[in-house]
Amino acid sequence: MFRRKHAYHFNSSDAEQRQAKINELKSAFGPLSARGEKYCSEACLIRYLEARNWNVTKSKKMLEESLKWRVAYRPEDIRWPDVDVEAETGKMYRASFRDREGRTVVIMRPTKENTTSHDGQIRFLVYVLENAILSLPEGQEKMVWLIDFTGWTMAHATPIKTARESTSILQNYYPERLGIAFLFNPPKVFEAFYKAVKYFLDPRSIEKLNFVYLKDEESMKVLYRCIDPEVLPVDFGGRNNVVYNHEEYTKLMLEDDNKTSSFWADDAKPANRVANGTLVADVRPQSSLIAAKAS
Repeated sequence: MFRRKHAYHFNSSDAEQRQAKINELKSAFGPLSARGEKYCSEACLIRYLEARNWNVTKSKKMLEESLKWRVAYRPEDIRWPDVDVEAETGKMYRASFRDREGRTVVIMRPTKENTTSHDGQIRFLVYVLENAILSLPEGQEKMVWLIDFTGWTMAHATPIKTARESTSILQNYYPERLGIAFLFNPPKVFEAFYKAVKYFLDPRSIEKLNFVYLKDEESMKVLYRCIDPEVLPVDFGGRNNVVYNHEEYTKLMLEDDNKTSSFWADDAKPANRVANGTLVADVRPQSSLIAAKAS
């Protein structure tokens, strides 16, 4: 009689099985540029594996696409003067406080949109993401989004093209970076726009979205469990009187730009190197600290 062959079942909570998958994904790549090597830290590999349910083949494909995008778009090279105009109204910025787990909080205010440039808005989004990741504490991989929809109307709706590309970048090139998102005070009319955008979201992202209403005590408890009311801005039902100041934020971002530039300068290497007998185009790598955050 024939015996049924038992299928292999991966257990993501098994440390040995996890490490085997990580090693398999790591060994699946050939020589990488210096920046690529820095990007592909173990934490990075884990995020891509988690995004593809620990399927090495699918994770490899996803990571390859991300590396191609990073080489072409060069998100690490975007600097504050490149996106300053997009930030003048405080429509999106890194908060001065963190959540209860120490995660970076990104505040978004769709009603404060101040440009119509698709490319400019996408570039600004990428800059904010890179900066938020850079500010994550050691050992923390995810961030928190706090999106204020107070006063939002269909006139504030993001063009579908921009919404589609934004979600594509977030899901394909920044996998498992979102810890939780709070949609604060979305009006009834927002539901129609959300249904259109929801089509582009994967189920994992949808599960992280929380609709919160200032007058709904139970929903506010969800927000308070994540962010201490003492540090949460008054506009979001907290007790912190902090407001966005573009001049002060500009100083902060320029300081961050200088730190990033200095890290890169410290790690500068020759333009080309030899790998397996082949001349491979190289780029300046990130510092180990930046790479740990940006990967």
